[in-house]
Amino acid sequence: MTSKNKNTIKFGAQALTIEDVVTIAQGAKASLCDSPEFTDKIDRGVAFLERLLKEEGVIYGVTTGYGDSCTVAVPPHLVDELPLHLTRFHGCGLGDILTHEQSRAVLATRLCSLSQGMSGVTHDLLNQIITLINQDVAPRIPQEGSVGASGDLTPLSYLAAVLIGEREVLYKGGVRPTADVFSELGIQPIHLKPKEGLALMNGTAVMTALACLAYKRAEYLTQLCTKITSLVSVGMHGNDFHFDEALFAVKPHPGQQQIAAWLRDDLKADCPPRNSDRLQDRYSLRCAPHVIGVVQDSLPWLRSLIENELNSANDNPIIDGENERVLHGGHFYGGHIAMAMDTLKTGIANLADLLDRQMAQLMDYKFNNGLPFNLTGAEGHRKPINHGFKAVQIGISAWTAEALKHTMPASVFSRSTECHNQDKVSMGTIAARDCIRVLELTEQVAAASLLASVQAIEIRYRHNELNEQHMSENLKMITTAVTSEFEFVVEDRPLEADLRHFINRIQQRYWPLYPEDK
Repeated sequence: MTSKNKNTIKFGAQALTIEDVVTIAQGAKASLCDSPEFTDKIDRGVAFLERLLKEEGVIYGVTTGYGDSCTVAVPPHLVDELPLHLTRFHGCGLGDILTHEQSRAVLATRLCSLSQGMSGVTHDLLNQIITLINQDVAPRIPQEGSVGASGDLTPLSYLAAVLIGEREVLYKGGVRPTADVFSELGIQPIHLKPKEGLALMNGTAVMTALACLAYKRAEYLTQLCTKITSLVSVGMHGNDFHFDEALFAVKPHPGQQQIAAWLRDDLKADCPPRNSDRLQDRYSLRCAPHVIGVVQDSLPWLRSLIENELNSANDNPIIDGENERVLHGGHFYGGHIAMAMDTLKTGIANLADLLDRQMAQLMDYKFNNGLPFNLTGAEGHRKPINHGFKAVQIGISAWTAEALKHTMPASVFSRSTECHNQDKVSMGTIAARDCIRVLELTEQVAAASLLASVQAIEIRYRHNELNEQHMSENLKMITTAVTSEFEFVVEDRPLEADLRHFINRIQQRYWPLYPEDK
């Protein structure tokens, strides 16, 4: 539901994309659609709820307790206090705090859902979220405490609390009391209408926000792993005919074919380096398009799952103001995001495993076609005491193992909770958090692999086994970019700072890797 220009995402007009959420997360401004149709839709839902209340209609979460307490009637004089209690008793989140970027993404995903006009919330509430985005005030949200149905209740309570001026926010690099920041910026806390606490909290915004961010990181990692594979193939004197177009035409997975095409472009040179004496490279090179291609082929349907969830009204009950109906259901259930994240984390962990195997070959003198052991750049009498990338390769194995450990699907660990009212839950938020962790670990593997593969190329240059004619323009660009920030390892030195720098580059998606239209 967006209309966008260079700096602003407008909510309430068209479908939001993953990229829109990421743009907001990274600092873009937001605005609400000002069309009469949008305004009327929001107003109709609010007016319908107000009329029901005056007529003493029974509305779940408005005139009743929550969850299993739906049988408890709330006296009319306490109805206005009920949403305040909902925000407060859910203030029990634990674990690490969402980053500023992640919290801004949550603001965007919740605003998108509420802007569908099916939640019975007011313009005041929607505009308060707009204000937070535009003033760069992000709720402080603990990561843990959601089972993913009834949505992200506990983490979203921290968003709801900030709208009314309570708890804490992330602002200008620090954690500060919301009331102090509001006072400083002239922001007035809002008073939640009877349905608004439930509308804010009873949805899938946290898991969906993390899924949007995870998707873009995964998309980039898929390309980066392809680029590293190209570097390793050159460094290992690998066989470029493994990626032949005619070969891949007979197994027509489009994502797999795309990876093979990128590899062909990367390995296309004026004077290709000699191929290995082996007729067939080991699987981590030969089958790289098949491993990376699985993720590439998964991205379109993962996007569909995530963006459908993003652009849904996913609280309960749904308020159909146009037809004057209260629709009780379970749209807070995060099963689609759980499936998407459980799938994506498995695919990404496989990328870590692929790079781990490539690095094991690249650094082992028994398998690397004449490169020095552990890619040491030391020569002569200094060589025996230098160990190059030996410890880095151990680290790669450790990070890969941890990534693989996190691939157990979270969605199968449903627990019955809340007096067995929530007796089947999605665990979508845990799946999304797992996916983020697998991405972090795989980015660590990728950073180390990128440095190691460029070190191997440089060694070949220094030994006059490669020259400029052996490298495609694609590979010249990435090796030049890396060597401009990374000193060739001759004498052993601590590499932590280098690794952290390049992890940051990867997370920033700093280098353009392949044309978007290819």
